[in-house]
Amino acid sequence: MASSESEIKEVKPISILFVCLGNICRSPMAEGVFRDVVGHPKNSAFAEIDSAGTGAYHTGSAPDPRTTKTLKANGVLGYKHQARKVQPQDFETFDWIFAMDEDNLHNLKNLRDRAHKTKGKGEGRTEANMCLFGDFGGKKGEEVIDPYYGADDGFDVAYEQMQRFTRGFLGHLKIEPAKKE
Repeated sequence: MASSESEIKEVKPISILFVCLGNICRSPMAEGVFRDVVGHPKNSAFAEIDSAGTGAYHTGSAPDPRTTKTLKANGVLGYKHQARKVQPQDFETFDWIFAMDEDNLHNLKNLRDRAHKTKGKGEGRTEANMCLFGDFGGKKGEEVIDPYYGADDGFDVAYEQMQRFTRGFLGHLKIEPAKKE
């Protein structure tokens, strides 16, 4: 039996925020990989894909050169980003907020709680689902180790994780990765 137009449910595009500490290594890598895999901005399943840090250490900075180098080496080209700190409105703007590790997840929850105390939690507001991005990698609670102080191979490990987590999350949503042109 064919569906009538009235039975077709319009799906609201999803918005996603990736979060690490300084927003120059892990979260921009996650953003770049996710955009590449889903074909954003062409993929209308996603309204907004962004990244931020729980700290303001690198606000306005480009991603760490090793992040950019790793993305380029894996065919993720043309990714541009300026680091920013998580803002109170992010908890309402984004449907999903993915932390790279437990410390940043804890910091996000504290930031959200402070925002609610200051601004109040308004009626009818939606709030982002917050969890570790690694929860979608096949091993609940998997963290992305910060490669900032380590060798370049830490960026390769983070890249592999971002690929795996992205595909796991898309599977959770039942969305196919974009076809490469």
